[in-house]
Order: sequence, then structure tokens, then C-alpha cells
Amino acid sequence: MHQSEHVIIGVDPHKLSATIEVVDRHEKRLGAGRFTTDKAGYAAMRIYAKAWPDRVWAVEGANGVGRPLAQRLLEAGERVVDVPAKLAARVRLFDTGHNRKTDALDAHSIAIVAVRTTTLRVLQVDGELEALRMLTDRREALTRRRVQTVDRLQALLAELLPGQSKKDITTGQAKAMLATVRPRDIAGKTRRRIAAEELSELVAVEAKMKKATAELKAIVTARGSHLMDIHGVGPVVAARVLADVGDVARFADRNRFASWTGTAPLDASSGEQNRHRLSRAGNRRMNHMIHIAAITQLRSDTDGRAYYRRKRAEGKKPLEALRCLKRRISDALYRQLVADAAAATARGVEAGPGGHCGASQESSAVDLPPHIDTSDQPLPGPANPTLRPAPTPRKTNPGTPIAATG
Repeated sequence: MHQSEHVIIGVDPHKLSATIEVVDRHEKRLGAGRFTTDKAGYAAMRIYAKAWPDRVWAVEGANGVGRPLAQRLLEAGERVVDVPAKLAARVRLFDTGHNRKTDALDAHSIAIVAVRTTTLRVLQVDGELEALRMLTDRREALTRRRVQTVDRLQALLAELLPGQSKKDITTGQAKAMLATVRPRDIAGKTRRRIAAEELSELVAVEAKMKKATAELKAIVTARGSHLMDIHGVGPVVAARVLADVGDVARFADRNRFASWTGTAPLDASSGEQNRHRLSRAGNRRMNHMIHIAAITQLRSDTDGRAYYRRKRAEGKKPLEALRCLKRRISDALYRQLVADAAAATARGVEAGPGGHCGASQESSAVDLPPHIDTSDQPLPGPANPTLRPAPTPRKTNPGTPIAATG
């Protein structure tokens, strides 16, 4: 009966369950269900959906909580689009009038967004990009673990050697300091033994970090990114930018990109005082990466530090000047992503997200395939697809002290 109909399957994903609703192009409800996300539940959901061979799955938050399910569907050969949570919330508000929220209503709103919106991001299998994301998350987790280990080690050294603690201490310095301590009491011996164990753990964590950084650098370089040419942007920052940006084509201009990174200024003027402040919106991980790049520039004799000092000389407060520098770096990142995309296009390389092959710029949930834009919000005129130039050898960066965070 409905075997030839083109349908949208709206999916409200959770860790342990997924609620779906099937609608046609006229928003008529054809089916619904709730399934667990384990192997049996996922198989049952796939069997249920086979009643509509011409189907597109619309998954809310495919870069967040919906990513595991979206990836499983993609690997099974299904067509999947990403529905931003904000769009689904708007549809839910206007359709019900009171913004009532249940899993079933969420699935309905997600499906309606997919029917009405032709600018949703079409997901594609990109194992290399997924590996980049996992390695980036792993590297950041190791960084947090190292900071915790350093804190514990410094606390122990401060007790063993009062007045000799250092803020930025290396493993070699810690080892040398520990070698000078020979406590005789049981508390001192226990303290030294624990400090030695913490030092051993620190050495192991740093080795893992070094390996993860090398892997990230290799992938970033292989994908043709030149983000590391920007001062303060190392392999970790570049990898996080590529992993979170996805396709730079989803940003219409540098202003939209800055809004997404949380570096676009917010008006905080009052009366005759005209000022702006840092934004707390946007992707906070990206904002943190840009903050790392900004602080790195301030620590060296760079154009960024000169720019910061000019802003201070103009009367801006330190945080306001830092905001200006972070926006400047955001614009530099965007220009580099776009330049890399243009270079790939000029070579005729088929590429996808921000230097990542495999993403399509042709999509629509209802009528495949009009041009799409891959932003969380509808944006006019997608930019050119992105890059994959041939890898070029790069110099390795020198090591950083223990107290550094990335």
C-alpha cells in the first residue's frame, strides 16, 4: 500500500531508547513506535521501518546524543539527516501552542522539521572524521588526567619539600626533587612512595598524550588542513576545529562562524556607555580551543599580542581586548577553512566537511537533492565544499611543560 511512498522517520534519540514517528510529505502520520537502543531493539526498529522502502531518517542532535544511533543507521546504508534541537523546539511550540514536551511529541516535531526544511545537513559515513573526533576526545581526556596527576604530585612535593614547589614543573624536575628526599618516618615514606607512583603515572600519561598528538597531526595533515599554519593552533586545536566544524560550507560568512564559536560580541551598552562583552553562547569546546590559541599568541611576540596591546591602548579592559583577539582568531580559522575548501575545489577534489571527504552538499529530507546548508540554523547560500590536498611534511612542535593544558 504505502510501499512506494516517500516518508520521513523522525527520531527522538536517548541513550537507552529511541522514539520514532513516520510521516509522509504532507505531514500525515503513518506510524510510530518506541524502541530500545540495544541490539534487539535496534533490529526491531529497522524491521518496522522496512515497510517504507523510500525513507529518510531525521535524527535530532546527530552530533550529540543522537550520534551513536545516526552512525549505526549510516553504516547500515540508511539515509540520515540531522535536525537541530532548536528547530524541533520551535515546531513543537507552534504546533501545540503550549510547548508540551514528550518523546512522542518530540519525534513528531523532528519529522515535521525534516518535511518543511530543505536545508538540513545530510550525514554521510566518514570513518576518518569519526576517528579524528574520537582521538580528539581521547587527547582532551588525557590532558585532564595529566592536570589532575600534576596537582596531586605538586601537593605531595610541597609537603616533602616545603618552599620548593614550582608552578610549571617537568617530569625531570619532579624526579630530581623526589630523589633528594629520604624520609625516615612512616608518614614521610608513604608520602614519598605515593609521589613516586604519581610521577610514574604522569610519565605514562605524557607518553600517551604524545602518541595521540602525533596521530592527530597525521590525520589533520592527511586531510589537507593548513590550520596549523596559524600561530597558536597546534594539532589538538586544529583537530578539534575540524571535528566540530564539520563542513565549513554550513556557515554563510565569518560572522555566522563567530556566533557559533561564541566569539561574536554581545552588546552590553548602558546609557552613554557603549561596550560589548564576551558571549557565553555557541560551541564552548570551540571557544576553549580559540582561547588556547589566544593565550599562546599573547605569550609570544606575535601579531596577536601586538593587536591585543593596541586594543588595550585604545582603552579596552583586558577581557574586552581578549574578546577582540579571540574574534580575530575565529576569523582567521574561518578564512583558512574557506581557503582550504577553495584549493580543493580548484583541484577538482571531491571533499566534504572542513577538509573532510565524504560529506554531501546535496540534500533534502523530502525531495532529494536540492542544495543544502549544514548549519544548526538555516543560512543562505552554502559555500563551496571543502578540501583534501596532498599531505605536506610539517615540523614537529616542541614539548610543553607539565602544567600546560593543551
